[in-house]
Amino acid sequence: MSGWLEVDQVLIDRFADLTGDRQWIHVDVDRATREIGGPIAHGLLTLSLLPSLTASVLDLQGVTRGVNYGFDKVRFLSPVPAGARIRSRHVLKAVEPKAGGVCVTQTCTVEIEAADKPALVCDWLGVFYA
Repeated sequence: MSGWLEVDQVLIDRFADLTGDRQWIHVDVDRATREIGGPIAHGLLTLSLLPSLTASVLDLQGVTRGVNYGFDKVRFLSPVPAGARIRSRHVLKAVEPKAGGVCVTQTCTVEIEAADKPALVCDWLGVFYA
């Protein structure tokens, strides 16, 4: 399990600027507060934070490089409110030979502090080489 990471409005706004996804539920604080209780993070922002969350979880020794091979079964289960803290939980699902390395599949769950449901669940595949 990773440590906690705050998803504040500044991070949400920066992601919106980078991706061009400036939907009001993410960036219009006044309207989002009036209509849905406050702004929420983009689902893809939450997904994109997995590498930084994972850095504190995995200790891969003898690996010279790793390649992101993709995601399976990505599900956004609950919105992340601006200002919320998230963390990731990782469970090793499979390790298989792949292209001269090994493909590691881990089930990742991004939890929201004090929430009943996680923000997202996915299977993340990475190929690692010695």
